[in-house]
Amino acid sequence: MSSPLIVQLDMAQFCEATDLPAVYVIEIVEHGILEPQGAQPQDWRFNDYELLLAKRAAKLRRDLELEWEGVALALNLLEEVQQLRSENQMLKQRLARLVVL
Repeated sequence: MSSPLIVQLDMAQFCEATDLPAVYVIEIVEHGILEPQGAQPQDWRFNDYELLLAKRAAKLRRDLELEWEGVALALNLLEEVQQLRSENQMLKQRLARLVVL
C-alpha cells in the first residue's frame, strides 16, 4: 500500500506557484503565516496546505490592501470563524438527536 503523495516545494518552486517574490515569502514566514520545514530560506520546503495559505494571504493583501501583520490577523480570525462554525454544526447535530429522543 502506497502512502499519500505530499507536495514538497522548494523556495523557487513555491515562488513560481504562488506568483510571489522570495522577499514576500520570507516576510510571510517571519509573520508566522507560513511555517515551512527547514532552517534557512534556501532549505525551506513548503507543502500543499502552505501553498493554498500563501495564495489566500496574497489575495487578502492585494484585495484589502493590508500589511502582512493584518493578513496574519485576518487569517487567524477566518480560521477561528471556521472552527466555530464546525463546532456549531456539531452541537446542532447533537441537539437534534437529543430533541428526537
